[in-house]
Amino acid sequence: MKAQPIYAGRQAPFFYNSGIDCRQGIKLSQIDVFNGDADGICALHQLRLANPCESELVTGVKRDIQLLSQVTPNESNKVTVLDISLDKNRSDLERILKTGAQVDYFDHHFAGAIPVSPLLTAHINTSAEICTSLIVNSHLNSAHILWAITGAFGDNLHQAATEAASGLGLSAEELAALRHLGECINYNGYGMTLDDLHFRPDDLYRHIRPHANPFSFMHESLHFRKLADGYAEDMAQARDLEPLTHNSHVAVYILPDQSWAKRVAGVFGNELARDYPDRAHALLTTTGEEFYRVSVRAPLTNKEHADTLCMQFATGGGRKGAAGINELPVTMFEAFIEAFENIYQ
Repeated sequence: MKAQPIYAGRQAPFFYNSGIDCRQGIKLSQIDVFNGDADGICALHQLRLANPCESELVTGVKRDIQLLSQVTPNESNKVTVLDISLDKNRSDLERILKTGAQVDYFDHHFAGAIPVSPLLTAHINTSAEICTSLIVNSHLNSAHILWAITGAFGDNLHQAATEAASGLGLSAEELAALRHLGECINYNGYGMTLDDLHFRPDDLYRHIRPHANPFSFMHESLHFRKLADGYAEDMAQARDLEPLTHNSHVAVYILPDQSWAKRVAGVFGNELARDYPDRAHALLTTTGEEFYRVSVRAPLTNKEHADTLCMQFATGGGRKGAAGINELPVTMFEAFIEAFENIYQ
């Protein structure tokens, strides 16, 4: 059975468009906290197209998920959180709620128990066929669905993206363009540090923000051209790699300690998953002599267990179909490979 959306905490009386807390009659200042990948950026973009406001932006590289640690609000703040695990941010979420700040939380990762607070509204759905952009799309009654489709493609949910696009009258070429855009935005979020990226995620969001239509961003923005060119160059290098080991069930790739490899690991894993839908994939990127950074993709025909696998290791987390480990000690390489092969045998 697919997981159903979870709604916790306050409902009315809060008018989302106005930014006014109707109980106190005060204007709230906005803080937007979002994952630096395609899903996080496209989810935020939909919300701000529907409800424009100036906000403080808090984000980072895709794997920088404990973002609420950077937020120190007060009761005059409204905090919107997009595409980061509640479970990984639980203590900071509870701290923020204690300040009196209101929190809207949109996510599709493992959440654990949802804190109960009149200040919290949680829109959480952990189904393997959903992403934060699609959750926001539902919340906004498809007001900016093209950006939701872009985010879903970027999160490697091609079937869900295609289903969302059905009935819109998009040509095959237009749908392929949205897929490419989503993959390029997602690609930009990968890296060990911000210096590995073509654009800081907050800057990329600012470049996207003037464009209500994703096609105008692709046609008019030089920033998109830089991103698309970088994606093509890095993927060409990744496709030359040979797996360390592979069979009909699993494949393991080792990527070098180079910026292009750090940028491309996630989207290369997504491509491998599409090319070999019955096979699970693990991509281990070398990070010096002590650690690997790990990306895991479950088989597309069975989007399960990636989060369970990665959470067996410190710094691991994610969702059922795609997960990762930020720092896997090289001494635990064999233990990881054994666990990976056992769970997907």
